[in-house]
Amino acid sequence: MRLNVFLSHNGAGSRRKTFELVQSARVSVNGTIVTEPSFDVDGRKDKIALDGREIKAQSYTYLMLNKSAGYVTTKSDPHAEKVVTDLLPPQFRNLQPVGRLDKDTEGLLLFTNDGVTAQKLLHPKFEKDKTYQVRVKGKLIAPQKEKLETGVRIRDKHTAPARIRIVQSSDAFTDCLMTIHEGKKRQIRLMMSSVGHPVLELKRLTFGPLELGTLKPGEWRLLTEEEISVLRGL
Repeated sequence: MRLNVFLSHNGAGSRRKTFELVQSARVSVNGTIVTEPSFDVDGRKDKIALDGREIKAQSYTYLMLNKSAGYVTTKSDPHAEKVVTDLLPPQFRNLQPVGRLDKDTEGLLLFTNDGVTAQKLLHPKFEKDKTYQVRVKGKLIAPQKEKLETGVRIRDKHTAPARIRIVQSSDAFTDCLMTIHEGKKRQIRLMMSSVGHPVLELKRLTFGPLELGTLKPGEWRLLTEEEISVLRGL
């Protein structure tokens, strides 16, 4: 991991701030001053210090859930019969969901206690793609698809362009893959309704670099070391 990224992930400041700290010769690795922010470090093995004070690697957990329909994305809600943390083992129920999926939506939901990475996945300026498997009522025709791909107005705001690939289509319904990088509430449902095609089924398949893969509804798994490395390098 890059030295300045390690420092940022472990409470020493923003990426820009830690970049400057390293260049200012205030950071040492195994007793040697390092001034190159991209210097590669292993937080589990290397002794990294800022102004002589050791910066220890914090322990983070990253968990992927295939959210089932019918569950509310919150840790607790006295008015909800089922919340997403009901699907997790007790030892992981303290983790925070990264973003939300509405009650009727299935698919990839990330949980973590790493606030820095969560912010990078969610903040609009980073434009992290999210791909959904969507089934809508009726036949989605070319002019409607093009309208969605250039952006539509929902709640008095214009959406960013979406990417859409139609998988199959009939008079009864259309199946498509839809990729967006925004995270407005019920965005895909509202976008599809704006062109006259209510959503019948919705499932998130990807979130940034993460892919749902073969996880079944209600199943969860911890991220692999490779997935974590990619996430923390965002």
